[in-house]
Amino acid sequence: MDPLKIHALPGSFRRPVLVMAFTGWNDAAEAATTAARYLTASFHAERFAEIEPEDFYHFGLTRPNVRFKAGSQVEREIVWPATEFSIVQSPTLGRDVIVGVAPEPHLRWKAYCNTVLGLARVCEATLVLTLGALLAEVAHTKPVRLVGGASDPELAALLGIRPTSYEGPTGIVGVLNTICRERGMRTASLWANVPHYISGIENPKASLALVRRALGLLGASLDLSDLEEAGRQFDQNLAEVVAQNTKIANYVAKLEAREADEEEGRGREESDLPPASELVAEIEQFLRQQRPE
Repeated sequence: MDPLKIHALPGSFRRPVLVMAFTGWNDAAEAATTAARYLTASFHAERFAEIEPEDFYHFGLTRPNVRFKAGSQVEREIVWPATEFSIVQSPTLGRDVIVGVAPEPHLRWKAYCNTVLGLARVCEATLVLTLGALLAEVAHTKPVRLVGGASDPELAALLGIRPTSYEGPTGIVGVLNTICRERGMRTASLWANVPHYISGIENPKASLALVRRALGLLGASLDLSDLEEAGRQFDQNLAEVVAQNTKIANYVAKLEAREADEEEGRGREESDLPPASELVAEIEQFLRQQRPE
């Protein structure tokens, strides 16, 4: 049985871009999925397709949720960890945008990616853009650094990214990009660098950086004031942490100095940074205390 379920296929398409983001390993500080969902909500995209989860998820690892049905306090329904696709076809945009968000699957990655690619083909997509976020030794006081790759130099230049030299373990984002390229689909991938010492807290600045770069590719604009305000509040909270804790302040200062050296071509052979693990609990506890009840 085909796991791809299309509920309502639009009558025509205008060179769609398929934007994908996944929770889990590819989504440090939930920056990538927050960016994708922000695009979906801001463009008022309408859900039109999904990938059934049965073949691709271990439900003991990513559990379904139970909730009351709308308007009922008696009947319940199961919400499965499906891949949902939403589309926006607006005259204010020069092309259609399809956004897909999902938990990273556990099983049959090749078959899953072929299913995503099948949807892209049906919708006549001309580009698959994946969003990700990774933990890095970067300071939260610096502008968010974006890295990634693209299937051709022109696309890379348009996104303002340089090819990454990374080798090592990969997630579903890397596999999806590779399979798309092998099948002749243009692809690009944007990754936000997230400070590793605040990895357990949502990072609106990283999401904002991804959204802005994606909008540039789409030739679109949005009112980003709410996301910008969330970023300012994020900075303010962290500034309070740094002001109250000398150990954290010294750590951030070392990160800033190292980034400055890298920008000027004076990279250091060995890191003189202390382990960040001892700082994480202190920072996250402080930020949790700032949240309204």
